[in-house]
Amino acid sequence: MRAVRFHDYGPPEVLQVDEVPDPEPGSGEILVRVTAAGIGFADVQIRAGLMRSVLTDLPLPYSPGFEVAGTVIAVGPDVDPAQVGRQVIGATAGGGYAEKAVLPAAALSRPGTLDDHTALALLGQGATAVGVAEAAALRPGETVLVEAAAGGVGNLLVQLAKHAGARVIAVARGEQKLDVARQLGADAAIDYSTPDWSERVREAADGGLQVVLETTGGPVSKNAFDLLTPGTGRMVVYGTTSGQAPQFDPLDVYQRGLSVIGFASVMLPPEHLARLLNRAFDLARTGELKPIIGAALPLVQAATAHKAFEERTTIGKTVLTP
Repeated sequence: MRAVRFHDYGPPEVLQVDEVPDPEPGSGEILVRVTAAGIGFADVQIRAGLMRSVLTDLPLPYSPGFEVAGTVIAVGPDVDPAQVGRQVIGATAGGGYAEKAVLPAAALSRPGTLDDHTALALLGQGATAVGVAEAAALRPGETVLVEAAAGGVGNLLVQLAKHAGARVIAVARGEQKLDVARQLGADAAIDYSTPDWSERVREAADGGLQVVLETTGGPVSKNAFDLLTPGTGRMVVYGTTSGQAPQFDPLDVYQRGLSVIGFASVMLPPEHLARLLNRAFDLARTGELKPIIGAALPLVQAATAHKAFEERTTIGKTVLTP
């Protein structure tokens, strides 16, 4: 079968399509013919070598990809053969950028009303968005700042905040992404690559900024934190796409009466994560949540997709199709 792999860490161009043996499902596993594979920021970081301090034993060559949709074509020795033919989505330990991949036998059946791409856009990012919105305890009438508002999680958070009755200030880079945020219902859309972006947010949040949904880190996080309204302001931190930790003074949290909440879906118990995902699926089925599929590219264009991530030009979810 064909699989996208890198033989050494480096820029997107290290990704290449290789012919490799079909994987074999083991105990408690199923083999899936992949119809779509999701691309996430973790894939990009691993390929670039930014996760080597954590993934110290990563075997090279390595095939990235943790999100897969497809059809079950074989099962492990202790798995019910009736699973063959089931349409599934699930998370794998790597190897998703391929024509076939192994998943746990407990992988979810793809909701029949959702296509593969939409289901993949909700698998990790939908559960994250719902969890972040819950952690923020969004209330009607509040003003919420959504960072990376046209991204895979950000576009969902704009929608969830609007459904909660909040006033949404979306920040993103470039007019195309700002247009996407406006189309999703953002009340104001501001380019945070401009020097005065935080002042423009302050002006837009005329009645005060109650919530920041923080995924960038670095100076952006500091500027956003400084905008929060004393006494009621709260920040939910769920990512560091800049590669830098969030910047705020813990003493300020105390002196200004603010709250900082961390959300990491990988740290959640399976049953909690399943609840968040099912909630995302329910909202998608009713039309309240419509994930954006920004690009669907063939395996041979995996490097192009990774480059777009690094250049911050992606919108919504990017998927690869074998």
